[in-house]
Amino acid sequence: MAYDNICRFLTSEYPLPFVQWLLNCPETSIQVLPTELSVEPIRSDSLFQLPELGSILHLEFQTVPKSKPSLPVRMLDYWLRTYRKYECSIEQVVIFLKQTDSPAVYINELAVGNTRHGYRIIRL
Repeated sequence: MAYDNICRFLTSEYPLPFVQWLLNCPETSIQVLPTELSVEPIRSDSLFQLPELGSILHLEFQTVPKSKPSLPVRMLDYWLRTYRKYECSIEQVVIFLKQTDSPAVYINELAVGNTRHGYRIIRL
């Protein structure tokens, strides 16, 4: 624990050398952000624990593909919060209830940098 506190102090006092070292770049302008990450309450549409399979089935029903935050971000958020609570495998399925021409109903993953999170999509 003491090491963590020392490292936090060093990064708060000398952030630029850490950025330059870890990203291997000559960055000279950075903005230090607050470290507290707020977690707004969210509610999934349906969660089912499947004891025989040792997993959870998560369902989300959508009438329109557009949402804020975006559906891929929400699905990762739901997955992370569910996994943090139950620590088991989670199968996620989004069911679109209305027909649409939007290409968003074909997006079945969030892919940002090294993060990849997939889920199933059913279009009715």
